[in-house]
Amino acid sequence: MKRICALVLTVLLGFLTCSAHAQGKVFFKEEGRSAGAVNAVELNGITYVDVQRTARKLGAQVEMFAASKQAKITAKGFFAILTASLDEIIVNGKPRPIKGEVTVQGSQLMAPVEVFLLPSFQLAVDKQITFEDNTFVVERRFNVELTNTVLNEQENLLLFDTHKAVAFETSQPNAHTVLVTLKDVILKRDFHQRLHTPYISSVSLRQSRNNAEMKVILGASGKTWSFTPQGNRLVFRVAAQDGAPQLPSVPVTAVKAEPNPLAISAVDPLTPSVLEEDEFEEMVLEGAPAPAVQTPAAPAESAPAETVPVVPAVVTPVIKAEPHPLAVSANHKKMRIVVDPGHGGKDPGATRSKYREKDWNLAVGKELAKLLQKGNFEVKITRDTDTFIALSDRSKIANNFKADLFVSVHVNATKNTQAHGFQVYFRSEKATDKEAAATAALENEATQYEEVHYNFVDALLQSMAKNEYINESSKLAGYVKNAVYKQPGIGIAVDQKNAIRQANFYVLKGVQSPAILVEMGFISSPKDRAKLSQSAVQKKMAQGIYNGIVDYAKQEGWIN
Repeated sequence: MKRICALVLTVLLGFLTCSAHAQGKVFFKEEGRSAGAVNAVELNGITYVDVQRTARKLGAQVEMFAASKQAKITAKGFFAILTASLDEIIVNGKPRPIKGEVTVQGSQLMAPVEVFLLPSFQLAVDKQITFEDNTFVVERRFNVELTNTVLNEQENLLLFDTHKAVAFETSQPNAHTVLVTLKDVILKRDFHQRLHTPYISSVSLRQSRNNAEMKVILGASGKTWSFTPQGNRLVFRVAAQDGAPQLPSVPVTAVKAEPNPLAISAVDPLTPSVLEEDEFEEMVLEGAPAPAVQTPAAPAESAPAETVPVVPAVVTPVIKAEPHPLAVSANHKKMRIVVDPGHGGKDPGATRSKYREKDWNLAVGKELAKLLQKGNFEVKITRDTDTFIALSDRSKIANNFKADLFVSVHVNATKNTQAHGFQVYFRSEKATDKEAAATAALENEATQYEEVHYNFVDALLQSMAKNEYINESSKLAGYVKNAVYKQPGIGIAVDQKNAIRQANFYVLKGVQSPAILVEMGFISSPKDRAKLSQSAVQKKMAQGIYNGIVDYAKQEGWIN
């Protein structure tokens, strides 16, 4: 009896595991035609797809980074960073939550379908994408669609739905041919059909650059025709005599059904036209074998999509957890401080006229590092020349140095030229206000210059969220704010009530110590810009920040 119960339990557990990790395919249908499939898996009710193949099939470029288990998807005006084990992605420099964590299945990085349905992604690849019945349905970014034909004994109607006001021209070059040009529109798809009715023999639609051309061959009884707007519709009518079109509430005869999207060919080519040939090389994640090619047979037109037989699997953690950093005591006597001059190299930061943020950050950062070294601190600067350093590498530098403090030096910018003044930030998931969130988004845009995003260990993801680091970062920010306020010769306003702020800065996210980001002023403010462009003011700013660090170090017992 016990053996029977154990067997039943094993079968049930196996069934549940299979249900949670059902593996198979997701199909593509482009402009009404089947266009292959990609590997897919269902996890906790969410459909995941192979990031690399899906991005390429939809016309985007994709780079895979094996060591960090990440992917970078790029298209015109769009870039996104996907990292295994995170339930958020970075889209154009801003974090965006997704319904499930990016994961690894075998050798493939898998992401929820929703990643490829983002409006910004659709705009970038210039396609309209929906997900229906386990299929990506891909169309042009259309604004005119032939939705139905109505064929009866009195008249024939062609019904068009429009998403904009449409200008058009009509002509009849001979007794049997009508031509219609729709100006500045995009058709959902080209169309040709022989109707063979007494009123319409055939109709064809095609996209011609920015216009759509329709050609209608009239039947023997097609004596009169009209093309008229009806609300959000355009109606082409052919009949034996003049009259208003009788629009049905329910279509009488639908346009002929398209071929089943699941009737795919046995070969799944990866041939998006926007990609160069050398970009088709597969990047297999380290330590995992290449997947076997699976080519399912085409099911019957009315049959539902079949999936590859379910294979029970256990998803193991991609990144191993590390000890909480606060549990490791410092084994050095001098306070270690990392000074991080923001931006650099190909990333200029905010700019106005001839001034570039990266130059001011470097000048103040180098001066601050010099003062700290003279003050008997152990100091490391992330860059001392005009070079580019990824945001993730900056936090790695701090952690490898076993830093006790991390200070990132920046200059703010906004469209509002009236905004001005010194501010100092510490990291929090929740921004102080919209202005703080906008500042973080501006600084996070540096991710667009990176070849790889963050390889966050679980412990690092948690570290800055811990109250210990948040409290200490806030305390450090307070000392720096007060010292800059007291420092003579700067001439940049410091609002005593609102200068300390919080927002989700990614340069601070992985740092295993109290960390702040200083915004010395606004390059977009004529007043602040005039001050910060002076080397004397830059040195005074560094002195003020230094004084704040010293005050914090004394309070924490690092120095007397």
